[in-house]
Amino acid sequence: MNYALIVFDWDGTLMDSTGHIVFCMREAIAQLKLPPKRDAEISHIIGLGLPEAVLTLYPDSSPAAVQQLADSYRRIWLNHPYQAPLFENAQALLNRLSRQCFLGVATGKSRRGLNKVLAETGLGPLFTQTRCADESFSKPHPQMLTEIIDFCGVSPAETLMIGDTVFDLQMATNAGADCLAISHGAHPSAQLQSCDPLAILPDLHALESWLDSSVAVI
Repeated sequence: MNYALIVFDWDGTLMDSTGHIVFCMREAIAQLKLPPKRDAEISHIIGLGLPEAVLTLYPDSSPAAVQQLADSYRRIWLNHPYQAPLFENAQALLNRLSRQCFLGVATGKSRRGLNKVLAETGLGPLFTQTRCADESFSKPHPQMLTEIIDFCGVSPAETLMIGDTVFDLQMATNAGADCLAISHGAHPSAQLQSCDPLAILPDLHALESWLDSSVAVI
């Protein structure tokens, strides 16, 4: 397998932020006095754009109610002092890969949210192109990924998408790209396996070993 472009999801793939996202959504739901949701229900929507995530949790919501919960979540997330950590080996792996191929990010975050964490982690310069859910259709629609592919001037066959949710993997399939799953994030391995990724790996150390043994980066 030869890849000129490797695209990462952010939350639950590079950053250990699942718990923080669940906390912020729980707080937003409580503030609006909506029917509570279990942590597993909230974690399952990670990876979707925020409006799509809200509608998954509350399918009968009006557009105004969707906007209200989305705004409440966004306000809590942006103002909460906690900064989720990167997963172990994220920085070293990205530094290494950035010298070998194009790197991208395709995320359910907003542009403001992604820019915030890229600045906080200092990883922004390593990525050739990034795309966010408020700039395109939400995953699993392929738009985010195809726009990164087009920007880098490569083909889908030269692209590998890495993520922790079925939405990431389905987006890759819809774009005609290969996909690889990480199981330390939001969705369990059984769900990830249903998307038939090349492999399901437990962490970013295992990902690096897999790339070393399986991939020729071009």
